[in-house]
Amino acid sequence: MLIDTISGCPWTAKGGKQLASAPEQCRPVDKGLAAMMDPRRRSHRPLIMGRKAAVATNHPAATEAGLSMLRAGGNAADAAAAISLALGVAEPHMSGLGGDGFYHIWASAEARSVVYNGAGTAPAAADPAGFPQGMPLFGPASISTPGALAAVTAMHAGHGVLPWSVICQPAINLARDGVPVTHTYRAFAGLMRARLQADPTAAVTFLHDGEIPELGALLVQPDLACTLEEVAANGADSFYRGSLARRLAAGLRQSGALVAVEDLAAFEPEVQQPLSIRYRGFEVRQTPPNSTGFVLLQELKIVERFDLAALGEGSAELLHLLVEAKKLAFLDRERHAGDPRFRAVPLEHLLSDSYADELAGRIDPKRAASIPLQQPVPTDGNTTYFCVVDGNGNAVSAIQSLNNAFGSGTVAAGTGVLMNNRMNCWHLNMTHPNALQPGKRVRHTMNAPMVLRDGRPWAVFGTPGADNQVQVNLQTAVSLIDLGLDPQQIAEAPRWSSDQPGQGANWPHGGSDALTLEAGFPETALEGLGERGHNLNMIPYLDGPCSIACIRMLPNGVRMAGSDPRRDGWAGAL
Repeated sequence: MLIDTISGCPWTAKGGKQLASAPEQCRPVDKGLAAMMDPRRRSHRPLIMGRKAAVATNHPAATEAGLSMLRAGGNAADAAAAISLALGVAEPHMSGLGGDGFYHIWASAEARSVVYNGAGTAPAAADPAGFPQGMPLFGPASISTPGALAAVTAMHAGHGVLPWSVICQPAINLARDGVPVTHTYRAFAGLMRARLQADPTAAVTFLHDGEIPELGALLVQPDLACTLEEVAANGADSFYRGSLARRLAAGLRQSGALVAVEDLAAFEPEVQQPLSIRYRGFEVRQTPPNSTGFVLLQELKIVERFDLAALGEGSAELLHLLVEAKKLAFLDRERHAGDPRFRAVPLEHLLSDSYADELAGRIDPKRAASIPLQQPVPTDGNTTYFCVVDGNGNAVSAIQSLNNAFGSGTVAAGTGVLMNNRMNCWHLNMTHPNALQPGKRVRHTMNAPMVLRDGRPWAVFGTPGADNQVQVNLQTAVSLIDLGLDPQQIAEAPRWSSDQPGQGANWPHGGSDALTLEAGFPETALEGLGERGHNLNMIPYLDGPCSIACIRMLPNGVRMAGSDPRRDGWAGAL
């Protein structure tokens, strides 16, 4: 076998004779190898590999917290719980004790996966009539009951082996000793500076003298350290029903939030069975409603009707099919997604072969469809994702969020807990499946996929990014399964995101009829997309949405982990 020095790909002649002649006279020896040798697919960061375990998160300190649990004899559940808490400190603009989360774990000994749903509920005082001007974007009235901590502790109680106090220690240390401010933190603090300045405690904690902290300055959170110490000593029950819950509720009441001590006491995480479909011989599992993970499954069901690998990575034909499948699936998200305890979601129909056939038949391979959902108004959203695979084959795919960057911008006085602004995701049209109702869980863009092959995890991956999540997860799944790319190649590949009028997750549910693409796609693809009627919005490479974390498990036991340079993503392995 010889390597073409121009393309970097291995080639053999059609008759089997080795040649170094032009590619048109030859054929790739191996799709996966050819892709990895292609200079277009060479990643700037190394692909992280280990024989025992792997971790991929959106912050190096959180990755180290997870690895420290694994080194101490812990399993994937222990590592995931430590990562969850550490991310809330090291990446406070994305998640924390005041937010929500979904934690999808594969228990190897039981050969099953389960989802711990930590989506908080609307407060009892959240009367739709109380919002005549619409849902608030931020501030105390945008705060919903937080649920992440309850779900994390339930996952750990069911599957972890290390003491809970040990799990909490990395996060306590980070809060007490401080975390160096990164470029990513400075960017989000700059975007949300006015929001933080509106709350004196938030301003003191997350800004320095009202300004964006300097690169490398230490972000110290002493009140949060004390709260985490109490959580370490007394468990999550203290946060929801103990002395900490009373202090948290008092701080929220003082700020003007609707969440009361009774809302905290009433909250319990839900343990759910994941959704599942078959895709080209693999099993793809997802977080069920009120998560909108089913949208990714529906997208995959649609595109399975086409030979994506034959279309070629980065081709206009491939990109067009993926985007058009996304548009159709998002229409069903708007029609049906919500809390299934209040209104059934017709998943059997949405994920059926016959319906996938119907939707695939609606795609015009030569023309982009315009499928508006509602009236357009700009919006944003931010989250954090992480994944873990341990030496025994246990795996966790997890995602957690405050909703927008820095959430509500409100810190519950005396606790250091930055609260979410999840209330701004509600609809106020009471006929809508996502209509506001006390005690109801809002529709979540958060989802935590897992891919199985031959009855065990083959890949775990996911990303933050609001409405872009299931779009980038679609690109990741296709890149892994159809195109044979490795996790780091996928994390660094140029990506696209489709926007439909009215698709935004947050009130007032905006969007534009545009297809945003990072630089790096072939010119022929851009021309082909334009000819099909896509409204292209070009942005610089790595300026696109989301922050992929991905782990692939090989048959020989090696774990391959990739991280995204678009934020502070970092992967590690043992």
